[in-house]
Amino acid sequence: MTIQYMPKFKKQYKKLPRKFQLQFDERVHLFALDPINPKLRVHPLKGKFAGYWSMDVSGDLRALYIKRGEELIIFGLIGTHSQLYG
Repeated sequence: MTIQYMPKFKKQYKKLPRKFQLQFDERVHLFALDPINPKLRVHPLKGKFAGYWSMDVSGDLRALYIKRGEELIIFGLIGTHSQLYG
């Protein structure tokens, strides 16, 4: 599996407190090993984010990504539920 990051994701990630950056790093490692692990609560999104999938990072922090086939994952956004969904 190849994981890439969109520029907007990188910018949002850099603004996160170090604690949340480390939590994301742990979750993305787990995701790479087992993308359907129940801890990640991965699910497809609808509406304005149709085509994206959501992954839980911590309590209220989510990372959104796009799948390109089975081998390419592109993370596009990261933030709290209210930051992402309004």
